[in-house]
Amino acid sequence: MIQVSGMPFQPSDSWKADSTEMTIIEALQKTPNVYSFSSEKELLFEVKSRKNIISSAKEMDEGESTFATFRTARCNPEYWQRTTAGGFLLKRQVSPASAIRDIFSNSDLYKFECATACVINFYHGLLKTMGASSFSTLFPNLYLYSWHTDDDVGLYSFFANHYIPGDVVYFNNPDVNPTTPWFRGVNAIAIGNEEFFGHGFSIRTEDKMIEGLNTKRKPDSQQSSYLSGLITRPSFQPLARFSTGRTIHKTRPFIVHHNKTSVSFRQYLYELSYTPNH
Repeated sequence: MIQVSGMPFQPSDSWKADSTEMTIIEALQKTPNVYSFSSEKELLFEVKSRKNIISSAKEMDEGESTFATFRTARCNPEYWQRTTAGGFLLKRQVSPASAIRDIFSNSDLYKFECATACVINFYHGLLKTMGASSFSTLFPNLYLYSWHTDDDVGLYSFFANHYIPGDVVYFNNPDVNPTTPWFRGVNAIAIGNEEFFGHGFSIRTEDKMIEGLNTKRKPDSQQSSYLSGLITRPSFQPLARFSTGRTIHKTRPFIVHHNKTSVSFRQYLYELSYTPNH
């Protein structure tokens, strides 16, 4: 359910929400969790951001960017420097907003894997919500690699039996064929109407996503792929506060180049915390 200023939320006549926004609001209302907001403006920021993330996912689906492993990843060298690990590092003197927009306007110049695709859609959705000036101020040092994000995105993950449109879910393929390890799973954005966008898999229903992954299992596999309960999303409320003028102090987040395509955010966090024994 939704609470605003400690009270149950009921949309007023002044709320001119479109069908996507109403779907998001209804999903928030129906969950067993309480989604608490300090103001209607804060709630509206999350709803608009989720709507724009969904819009970005559909735009990526209609574009010409293709799925690739980190080894074969590609970007537009006018905006990004491709690192040896297969990440995209924002070039000096380049606007972060312009660089993110270029991934969609010149999509044929880009190849990346599905976790990176989710991060790009998060950034693009937030850009459309916040505007170019606020976005470039908040995210001045973009580096696109797997689930790596600026700390102010506030990315977090949890297990639940429900999701909200605009969330990223994970389809797991535990018996993936070892010859195609990049099909170990699909990070997919829930776009509503029980459909999901997974980069490389296009927009599919849950059954069709599982059906596609099941063609990439070991020959003797007895375990089907499945939609896990893992949910990943940005921290929308702190982002909403920044959009109203909150000052920031930027830090550089830690990164590990793990070279494992199609991992979940939970697995990426494991890679960050893992320290090998010597």
